Amino acid sequence: MPALHAFANPARFLKIARPLTPLLFWAGVALSVAGGVSGLMLTPPDYLQGETVRILYIHVPSAWLGMGGWSGLAISSLCYLIWRHPLASLAARACAVPGALFAALCLATGSIWGRPTWGTWWEWDGRLTSMLLLFFVYLAYIALSRADAERGGDGRVPALFGVAGSVLLPIIHFSVVWWNTLHQGQSIGLTSSTIDRSMLWPLALTVPGFTLFFAGLVLMRMRAMLAAAKVEARMKRMAAQ
Repeated sequence: MPALHAFANPARFLKIARPLTPLLFWAGVALSVAGGVSGLMLTPPDYLQGETVRILYIHVPSAWLGMGGWSGLAISSLCYLIWRHPLASLAARACAVPGALFAALCLATGSIWGRPTWGTWWEWDGRLTSMLLLFFVYLAYIALSRADAERGGDGRVPALFGVAGSVLLPIIHFSVVWWNTLHQGQSIGLTSSTIDRSMLWPLALTVPGFTLFFAGLVLMRMRAMLAAAKVEARMKRMAAQ
């Protein structure tokens, strides 16, 4: 696939990523702040949960990106396994740390939200447990990719792990359907939502805001990894002279 090979060229990628990184990053920050402030100040409290419901403006996009980050990691890993593009492997590794951070933020905000709602900080609920497992899988991937790089591996083992780990995504998504769970079912669908519009609209800012912020972080990490690889290659050439 010549077009794919051309797009995966590091020089061409950097030409696109340099101006795109700050644009995505700061647009994400602006939308996230606007959505967060709106959710805190401009929406009414829930008739049952009161003010605690406002944590959803952080919890929902964090959960989305905890899962979406692994989706990007798995797709990048699959592309690397099929087409052997080093940039795809780099993208997978760049997704891992931000994805793990958002998975951790999802668990932390869920725990804070659960304390007044369920009366406990933690419950071995299907959704919570599967999300915790995804967080540990993120950490395992990070450790595995670093170990593979240190021993001079070709990246296939982390890529296989990245693809295999995607089995958790449908488990997390359908956990509230498959098991008797404290966690509420799906509140937001493609065409409808059980959340009142007066409380829903800030999510239209925080979800894309967090997503753009995530994309900016991934591009930033990819550029840093390429720069580190370039410096390492230069040092090796100098040492060989």
